[in-house]
Amino acid sequence: MVQGVSSWAGKSLLTTAIARMCARAGLSVAPFKAQNMSNNARVVDGGEIGSAQYFQALAACVPPDVRMNPVLVKPEGDRRSQVVIDGKPDLALSALDWRERPPMLWPAIERAYRSLAVDYDLILIEGAGSPAEINLRETDLANMRMAELADASVLLVADVNRGGAFAHLYGTWALLRERERARLHGFVLNKFRGDAGLLSPGPERLEELTGIPMLAVVPWLEHRLPDEDGVAESVPSGDRVGVAIVRYPTASNLDEFKPLEDVVDVSWIRTAETLDPAAMIVLPGSKNVGRDLVWLRETGIAGRLGQLVAAGRRVLAVCGGLQMLGRTLVGHPGVDCGGAGLGLLPIDTTFGAEKLTREVAAELTGLPAPWSALEGVHVRGYEIRHGELDGDRAADVSGRRLAFAAGSVLGLSFHGAFENDAFLRAFCGASSGSLEDAIAWLTDQVEWHLPLERVLAGVVV
Repeated sequence: MVQGVSSWAGKSLLTTAIARMCARAGLSVAPFKAQNMSNNARVVDGGEIGSAQYFQALAACVPPDVRMNPVLVKPEGDRRSQVVIDGKPDLALSALDWRERPPMLWPAIERAYRSLAVDYDLILIEGAGSPAEINLRETDLANMRMAELADASVLLVADVNRGGAFAHLYGTWALLRERERARLHGFVLNKFRGDAGLLSPGPERLEELTGIPMLAVVPWLEHRLPDEDGVAESVPSGDRVGVAIVRYPTASNLDEFKPLEDVVDVSWIRTAETLDPAAMIVLPGSKNVGRDLVWLRETGIAGRLGQLVAAGRRVLAVCGGLQMLGRTLVGHPGVDCGGAGLGLLPIDTTFGAEKLTREVAAELTGLPAPWSALEGVHVRGYEIRHGELDGDRAADVSGRRLAFAAGSVLGLSFHGAFENDAFLRAFCGASSGSLEDAIAWLTDQVEWHLPLERVLAGVVV
């Protein structure tokens, strides 16, 4: 099991690399995360799972499976979230206070884990946040309770780039119960920049205090894989095309734009005035379309967007972003709000209790300028949404209500377009390389510093 002293410690990426290391060694390995909190999700057979487990399954060379992430919590605001169990949303559970949920979630977690354990040689488990959050101890399903169920040894990872890593590791160890400390197999310092020799005598002193060895110091890696918890905002180079992605409060599936970040200068926008320099504007998905639409209006982004579209600025909207650009939204209790859209696309959305999760393939045809470069491009992606779309036939550039165009505005009902090489090349004239190459490169770099035999020392496979 890979646990972290905090979020953003790098658990997901290390788990991805270890999964590929295991696959290279001929092991049948499945990733697993008991409870994931993220609005980045992927469609698999049976529903949806967190994107991190999806990529970890690909790294392990096995089919992604709803059992690999039996509980997915998708935030819809500071005090509200949608709970997805075994790939499907449970609206009744979603309505409960989060402290009431654990007894109802644990049976699904245990069932999924035990089922996977029958089918695979090794289960590679990722924790969530920190195992030492003492205010959450009784409700934490993803860390030490999961380690005890699986009888797992644990790697504890810290982000050394943020500072305080030795204190984080020691403090986490100190707050764990004695039987939980006994599961710690080793510490890992992640995202290190510079000369590792300068860390001494920190690792040695930490081992004296805890009895836990420092297994590896993994350097900062400029990987090309998406980040689990959203986006790690990059610094624009200044010499590439500028694309502004509007980051409203519950923006979702932001991981799909990682390939775009590799070939253009992406800016994550939260204010109206920062829209202006961008050559193109993207509205991503949303976990709460109605509330994010209100935010667009309150920030002035909605008004400025309309002005820029009138002047011919290109705007591409995905899923929830597409719904915001339509004429009307018909709400559904417990799902999403209704109201008037921005009126930039001739579509209407009706929300319902049933959630659509499916893989899609489409060909874009009949595209007006300035989208003609995308004419005839075949794309594959996935739909994750509650809203049913109804739009003018003349604007439907897929013939299947998957894509709508009106002047300089293009809306896609599905996610994942930028992960298609043909779409990315047509959209911005460049490609970011394959996902497989990115996984292989990451694995090579991690394995150099953290060999598999060190990871699996003492683990019976």
